[in-house]
Amino acid sequence: MRLRSFFFSIFSFSHSPSSSSRFSSLSAAMSPALEKSRQGNGECNEVSKSKVTVVGSGNWGSVAAKLIASNALKLLSFHDEVRMWVFEEVLPNGEKLTDVINKTNENVKYLPGIKLGRNVVADPDLENAVKEANMLVFVTPHQFMDGICKKLDGKITGNVEAISLVKGMEVKKEGPCMISSLISKQLGINCCVLMGANIANEIAVEKFSEATVGYKGSREIAETWVQLFSTPYFMVTPVHDVEGVELCGTLKNVVAIAAGFVDGLEMGNNTKAAIMRIGLREMKALSKLLFPSVKDSTFFESCGVADVITTCLGGRNRRVAEAFAKSGGKRSFDELEAEMLQGQKLQGVSTAKEVYEVLNHCGWLEMFPLFSTVHQICTGRLQPEAIVQYRENKL
Repeated sequence: MRLRSFFFSIFSFSHSPSSSSRFSSLSAAMSPALEKSRQGNGECNEVSKSKVTVVGSGNWGSVAAKLIASNALKLLSFHDEVRMWVFEEVLPNGEKLTDVINKTNENVKYLPGIKLGRNVVADPDLENAVKEANMLVFVTPHQFMDGICKKLDGKITGNVEAISLVKGMEVKKEGPCMISSLISKQLGINCCVLMGANIANEIAVEKFSEATVGYKGSREIAETWVQLFSTPYFMVTPVHDVEGVELCGTLKNVVAIAAGFVDGLEMGNNTKAAIMRIGLREMKALSKLLFPSVKDSTFFESCGVADVITTCLGGRNRRVAEAFAKSGGKRSFDELEAEMLQGQKLQGVSTAKEVYEVLNHCGWLEMFPLFSTVHQICTGRLQPEAIVQYRENKL
């Protein structure tokens, strides 16, 4: 069980604060005192103000930039300008995506029709985008994060904090590594996480939603992230369980793939509810095997059961898996992703592969029949109907 020892040695266990404390802190974070306008009494020294860069500009990255930009204008402790790193693309009309975003204040490819805020500045140069920033928000497909961190290695200096909105994990020779841990190790900075029942397009049009900030160590930085993301329509709660929060955000995409298979095969709501319950059980069981410090209460936060529900009802992973099942598994996920997502990336299929590798390495495949079956369906070893053709093994 060398892999388990690897996990257990990396992360420490801390108790979470009480619910009442968390909600009172949230109220404080959203209070007018913390959202002073520039016309308030006095100004913060420009040098002492925090500068924020969003690393990523897809659907969710653009929404994150919109949330942060609205608060940066209100909070005295932040610079108005919010940089957003954009992987440069040429649009069908020949214009560069970065130029169009800066000209129209809109990500016309990944979040059309939504104004990001005039203080959002798109930048195609990764190193330049993060230069001088002391608060980094990572929100890209997880398969790109290793390369991004390598490009930024040695470029991040000073007292810098990070938060990851990335859902997924890296599987390396020495074992799997959560994205927040990857960021912390390669860049030498503390990294919180933000996960939750967050379908980006709904938040973009300011429909009420919740999210969870997972942190370890000082609660103070978690409260800063809460301030930066919270709006009247986006309620953020800090939880002292970074591993639990991040694993919820990662593993729920595998459950969503399973839910999509059920929908594609028209198996009905009872079956879908059963798959969601079994999926949540496997999420909790695997999280606790990998990180004994993970708290039961985390699964009742927005990042847990709420995210499972919304992702299995309306997320992109469910939608593409539904199309896969309707084709009888004859159309590949790569083909469907390219056709249906306009450049966005699936997370569930690659995460299912990574989870399968971990389970196989540890000898846990029989303990997690749903996770194991999802991967085998995705790779064509089993037909979509196999999603319900197994007996649940109790831990």
